[in-house]
Amino acid sequence: MSQSAEGHDVGAYTFEKAVAELESIVARLERGDVALDESIAIYERGEALKKHCEKLLNAAENRIEKIRLDRAGNPQGVEPLDGA
Repeated sequence: MSQSAEGHDVGAYTFEKAVAELESIVARLERGDVALDESIAIYERGEALKKHCEKLLNAAENRIEKIRLDRAGNPQGVEPLDGA
């Protein structure tokens, strides 16, 4: 799994924790008061967090299903939300 220089494994983060850290990184980079070396390190950390969030969102999307109804409106089963 992806790790920062600090050794924190982003793969173990919840979506909410990853987003919160990513927002913090963006704020620090936007302020522009971070040394170049540190900017590069936290940017790379942000990339790892972004990829982890995308993975979690894709997994959640794959679990979402919609209920199939018959002509009378009665539930008949489930199918993928996107119809695939």
